[in-house]
Amino acid sequence: MIKFVLWCILLVLCWPLALLALVLYPFVWLFLLPFRLVGIAVTGALELVKEIILLPARLLRKLGGA
Repeated sequence: MIKFVLWCILLVLCWPLALLALVLYPFVWLFLLPFRLVGIAVTGALELVKEIILLPARLLRKLGGA
């Protein structure tokens, strides 16, 4: 919603720039999509490493509490 309000303000202040932004937005989104996918993959890999490192502590805590 905020993006739309900012775009409307830009439309009032400088309509050619607002129209250019409207046309270029899908291309920018497509350009940034691979970076988002890499970010998701890296986050998943780091979470997996964190869980593997913390597994022994979690097992010891579970065995000690039972």
